[in-house]
Parts: sequence; C-alpha cells; structure tokens
Amino acid sequence: MRAANIFQLGLKELRGLARDPMLLVLIVYSFTVSIYTASSATPETLNRAAIAIVDEDQSPVSSRIISAFYPPYFTVPKLITASEMDRRMDAGLDTFALNIPPNFQRDLLAGRSPTIQLNVDATRVSQAFSGGGYVQSIVSDEVSEFLNRHRGSSEVPVDLALRSRFNQQLSKGWFGSITNVISSITMLSIILTGAALIREREHGTIEHLLVMPVTPTEIMLSKIWSMGLVVLVASALSLTFIVQWALNVPINGSVALFLVGTALQLFATTSMGIFLATMAGTMPQFGLLLMLVLLPLQVLSGGSTPRESMPQIIQDIMLAAPNTHFVMLAQSILFRGAGLEVVWPQFLALIAIGGALFFLALRRFRRFLR
Repeated sequence: MRAANIFQLGLKELRGLARDPMLLVLIVYSFTVSIYTASSATPETLNRAAIAIVDEDQSPVSSRIISAFYPPYFTVPKLITASEMDRRMDAGLDTFALNIPPNFQRDLLAGRSPTIQLNVDATRVSQAFSGGGYVQSIVSDEVSEFLNRHRGSSEVPVDLALRSRFNQQLSKGWFGSITNVISSITMLSIILTGAALIREREHGTIEHLLVMPVTPTEIMLSKIWSMGLVVLVASALSLTFIVQWALNVPINGSVALFLVGTALQLFATTSMGIFLATMAGTMPQFGLLLMLVLLPLQVLSGGSTPRESMPQIIQDIMLAAPNTHFVMLAQSILFRGAGLEVVWPQFLALIAIGGALFFLALRRFRRFLR
C-alpha cells in the first residue's frame, strides 16, 4: 500500500465531487440553512400561542385573568362571545379558548368552587401539550392573588432553588443546533462515500481502477480521507459561523478535541457508507438503505431523546452504533467543557467500531470489485 496512491486517488474523488453541483448544494445546505432553520424554529416551551377568551363575568377578577396572558408565551387575547368560540376553534384560529362563566367572582368570594372551561385545539400538539398547564397556572395564580389581596407566594415546606447548568436559559435551540450538526455529519459522510462509489460504477470508472496498480485498500482509504475531510471542514465552519456566530450558542469546551472525535466518527461512518454502497446496485437502492440506517442512528443514539428513557435492550444494541458514542462526547465537550480524561471511553469505542466497520466494508468492497 502506497501513500502516494491514496493521496492521488483522494484528489480524484475531490475533483469528482467538485463537478457534482447537487452534492455541493446538499453539503452547503445541510451545514448552513438546515442547521439554522431547524435550531431557530425549535419551540421554546410555548411561543405566541393563539388564545381567545369569553368573558361572561365582566368582573375585576376576570379582567386580571385576561391581562395575565401576553407575549411571548401567548398572543394578545381575543375577546369573543360564546357563540364564536366553537366556530373559531373549528377554523383553526385559536389554540386555546377560555370561557369565564357568569357570576365567577361572586362564587369565588362566597367560597364556592366555580369552573372555568378551557378548550384546546389538540391538533397543534407542541403547543397543546404544554399550553394547558401554562393556562391553568396563570388562572390559579391570578385567582389566588385576587383572593389574598396581595401578590405573594404560598408557604411550602420546602423551598426549591433551581439552578440550570450549561444552558441557563433552557433554550432548546442550543441543544438542537449541536444535535443537527451531529446529524449532518453522519448523513453527509455516509452519502458522500456511498455516492462516490456508486457514481464510479455507473460511469464505468471502477473498471479503470481495476487495471491500475492500486489495491482495494488504497481505493477505499482514498474515498474515506477525501470525503471525510470535506465533512470535517464543513462541520468546523458550521460550528464556528452558524452555531457560535449566527445562533449565538456558547461553546464551553475545546473545539479541537471535538474535531478529533469527529474525525473518528467520520472514519466509522464513511466505512459504513462504502459498505452500504456495495450492497446497493444503484442510487435509488442506496437511498432506500439510507432510510433504514439513518433514522435509527439519529433517533436512538441519544441525540433526540436521552438514552435512559429508552428500553434497556435498545440502549444495549445502540452501543454498537458510532453515533451513540459521538453524541456522548459531543455533548460532554461542547456543552459541559469535558476534556480527554472524561471522554476517552467514547474515543476508544469509536476507534473500535470504526475499525470493525472498516474491516467489514473492505471485505465487502473486495468482493464488489471481482
């Protein structure tokens, strides 16, 4: 095996990629627009939820309740009549419709337990899920303050002091930006290496390589380093200009250490891309295989939901996936500022998984060339 052959073949792959405008657009989009829009559009608990209120009491306490709903959590409440409530909900104009009944304040002062009706449009799942609790909390607080004639907190046996580390604003965009970078790294590394191999088969250039004095290992390593380098550079630029600058997400750890972990992840995923490409005969077949592989890698690796919330058998199986360990080290380094003394188990796991995937892909690639 000669390093010069690997280098020259890698340059050939880079020139082939430069002549493919669709893949270039995919790379730029995945590491810029896709990450920015997905992260900035992540809902911050509740954001400008449409609410309408039917005030049949017209009392000071109902006015307090109406004035308690304001942006950014809710839009300015629309004051409607009872006959309009169902029609507006059916038309999708309101997510929440609150109906304050007649004599509500009188019943409160008399010690009765009046009922307020809250209608929720459950088709807007993200807002409906958390918004009901917000509305109940706001109404309860306003009623309690009205009855107590002062603004104060009720006495509780334990005072919980909440301190949020690593994400003081509890911004989902911070978490989503890193998760989207990880997803783009995995997706592009598999697609680029797989597409490079299938493109050579479709164009007939694979036969030209077979008559040259190069080995299958050299051909495979050239695709791994060239496509991996493209994704590594793109991820570094995305982390700097999109995550840190455009989205204003603070990075607490070493970017260089993260990029070393990214290189190990790319070694594993590019090998996986070659393995999948040897199993698929055409690009459509390769695309179908990607659907079966990418979705579990992204959903079950701990990037979207914590691994601890998954069944134990899923947690054990996903330890064999490189994404699981990459998500661990990425969150530890970028969010918690961890060093090598903390993430070395994930580095070793990526080396072992990458080596195993490279060996399997190389065996399959040699059969592919026969």
